[in-house]
Amino acid sequence: MDGSFNVAVIKDAIVRSRYQAAKLVNKELLSLYYAVGKYVADNSRSNWGQGAIALLSDSLQRELPGLRGFSESSLKKMRSFYEVWQPIFLNRPLPLDLSASEDRQLSTGDLENAINLGLLAHDIANFSNNFSINAFFSVGFSHHSEILAKEKSLEGRLFYISRCAAEFWTVDTLKSYLRGDLYNKTGLMPNNFLQTLPESEQANRAIRSFKDEYFLDFINIEDEIDPDERVFEQSIVANIKQFILSFGNKFCFIGNQYRVVVDEKEYFIDLLFFNRELRCLVAVELKRGDFKPSQLGQLFFYLSALDEYVRQPDEAPSIGIILCKEASRNTVEFAVRDYSKPMGVATYRTRNEMPEEWRKALPDLDDMKKLLNADASETNEGS
Repeated sequence: MDGSFNVAVIKDAIVRSRYQAAKLVNKELLSLYYAVGKYVADNSRSNWGQGAIALLSDSLQRELPGLRGFSESSLKKMRSFYEVWQPIFLNRPLPLDLSASEDRQLSTGDLENAINLGLLAHDIANFSNNFSINAFFSVGFSHHSEILAKEKSLEGRLFYISRCAAEFWTVDTLKSYLRGDLYNKTGLMPNNFLQTLPESEQANRAIRSFKDEYFLDFINIEDEIDPDERVFEQSIVANIKQFILSFGNKFCFIGNQYRVVVDEKEYFIDLLFFNRELRCLVAVELKRGDFKPSQLGQLFFYLSALDEYVRQPDEAPSIGIILCKEASRNTVEFAVRDYSKPMGVATYRTRNEMPEEWRKALPDLDDMKKLLNADASETNEGS
């Protein structure tokens, strides 16, 4: 065969084209939902009678058989989408006539026109130099609906939109972070990063990478009288994907009971990760009880061993985290300030320790097992 070809060039073009097409489709859908939301908001509050939204949904189904995404609950979410974001635009009319009218043609350009003409409120413009309107349009409507339902502050909503866009969160990932209150918890963990990491930017990134409390809803440990840290550790390892989801998707799991040797003696670190953004090893020591300042000495030793024998030349200094049941912020800050290795202390809650309303929202594990067993039995009978 004469000549040669590079399939990677065409593959890259296809992937980029599909990504751009997906973004354009999502942008068009958000604009449509914003316009429909405005139409419903303008009329359902005054002109329409009770049950009109349900009737509208049924009528759409009859007119467009097989239509999805326009149920009564979806139409209400579109109305909420419009009502939440419209006041964020400056307090002057949009360039189009948006007055409610039964025979007015819906304009799916209202949202884009408002944004493109610089009608965003001062709060968004100053929220973050990194916030991009492209992020707003690249996040799906399901993501937007979850954010609006679970996060009430503007800053928090923009935070989750930015993270969804930058890290390609699934809806389930977003729900987990919303449930764990990532926005309010991020950056609050007591630590000594600013004093111990050589670069201020690296220190600030490290501060943003950890929360002061983690909700491990996949773990349910009832025994509080004789807490067994190895049982706790094994529960995490058995659910390591969920644990990383709680910690953040920049963490890569290296292993548990990670072995380091110093002077021919073996020592074992509970959990060892690598953080791709920080480009450093992260040692996590698990404590089922309350934080004790003496625990930092052991962690300091592990970090010294990691930096000496495991850390690669191009990696940043290793970071240590103690994950414990309870910790006083003042005690932690006092305890870590004179250590020369970067360390912090975070707390955790397991499934049985969560608020009652949160537990009710989660599926019961025993019920899930019964359903799975029933499905398996039906499959075997039918085979």
